[in-house]
Amino acid sequence: MFMRMVYDEKLAQAAYILGCQRTGEAIVIDPERDVDRYIDLARANGLRITAVAETHIHADFVSGARELAEETGATVYVSAEGGADWRSEWLTQKSGGGEYPHRVLRDGDKFNIGGIELVAWHTPGHTPEHIAYIVTDRGSGADEPIGVVTGDFVFVGDLGRPDLLESAAGEAGAMEPAARRLHETVQRLDALPDFVQIWPGHGAGSACGKALGAVPTSTLGYERRFNRAIREAQDARGFVDFILAGQPEPPLYFATMKRVNKLGPRVLGRVPKPAQLAPGSLAAIDTADIAVIDTRPWAAFRDAHLPGSLSIPLDRAFNTDAGSLVAEHERIILILDPARIDEAVRDLIRVGLDHIEGWVDASAFESDASLTRGRIEDITPEQAAERIHAGDVRVLDVRRATEFAAGHIDGALQIAHTRLASRLHEVPDEKPWIVHCQSGVRSARAASLLQRRGRNVTNLRGGMLAWTRAGLPAITEPIASEANAS
Repeated sequence: MFMRMVYDEKLAQAAYILGCQRTGEAIVIDPERDVDRYIDLARANGLRITAVAETHIHADFVSGARELAEETGATVYVSAEGGADWRSEWLTQKSGGGEYPHRVLRDGDKFNIGGIELVAWHTPGHTPEHIAYIVTDRGSGADEPIGVVTGDFVFVGDLGRPDLLESAAGEAGAMEPAARRLHETVQRLDALPDFVQIWPGHGAGSACGKALGAVPTSTLGYERRFNRAIREAQDARGFVDFILAGQPEPPLYFATMKRVNKLGPRVLGRVPKPAQLAPGSLAAIDTADIAVIDTRPWAAFRDAHLPGSLSIPLDRAFNTDAGSLVAEHERIILILDPARIDEAVRDLIRVGLDHIEGWVDASAFESDASLTRGRIEDITPEQAAERIHAGDVRVLDVRRATEFAAGHIDGALQIAHTRLASRLHEVPDEKPWIVHCQSGVRSARAASLLQRRGRNVTNLRGGMLAWTRAGLPAITEPIASEANAS
């Protein structure tokens, strides 16, 4: 049996290729949208992809299941559990007509990839339709499972969060019932032996949980002993309180991903290759209509940028930040290092941002003296304190609610930067705003969005860390989560 994890460091997302080396068949479970990676890896190991499966309708990335079925003719396996509202609706909408070869799975259904047996295991809680795949290498003579592809059910050190239907998709009253269902699902782990390997859908850095470990895989025995969320499941009420407490605000694009993956992502055919544009062409761009994503470091953007452009450096948070600051159907132009265009395009299409019209060489942009330049003021904590005391400004804290509760500037408004685009009506333009986060990174992204949307904004250099180091006052108080706020 062949097994490889294909891991996206930025979205902390894991897909799995399982292959039978005797028959040359392979399945990909939970692929992302740029499927050439899986096809190339399978081919390099003497395998052909004959099947693709999903554990659930994903909220944090665009699924590549449809794309892979188009490209390879693979049979699609998805859940039939969870009720009519949780069906994948694209299975009968193959490009050119007809339907994809597919099978919808109920709890306990089995299928084989060569000598590898996979059993669908209904594991609701994170989502109603969620299934895991119990894997047994029958071809080697094994009669017990080697591992479970757990999707967003069991992670290393955590469980999949049950609040997203409410906090991300807006389904009021959904989180507590989902948490109770997750508690029931955890009890099903008793049916599996300790030696079974856990192959999770995400690792540390994913917004699909709050305490995910940085170790890529684990065993069920280890998780039984040391995964606090599983240990808390001994008490139903305590488990519900624990699993819902302290979950980070979901990025704004999560609701879009859930809809796109249910209806069916647009088939790309290949990774897009946008055209290079001359820097001078930016002069005619209406940045209120086209999202210009400037990936240069904050210091360069702060001092000289195209007015109305967005500061989103091409770092580990690029997908999440772009998905949160740019609307699904907005046209996009990138300012970046030419060597990183393929990376940026892949990052964007993985979160459903498909309309990339072109790109500009960052060094050429910086050297073009004909372009009008904007800037964002960056001030010290002491300067910020003076303006706040004078009553000349308002303060926007773009950290998570849990960070805000641990200590914040008196009178500040808290909106996580990944939710800000949907709550701009709470940030009126009557007064200037000082925006800050913990260290100055997230607030830089938020400041560029606010400036694009017509706000007079200043960034607090160094964020809350610099504020407290300067000995300036902070207060602590509980704050309701966005999902529960009235």
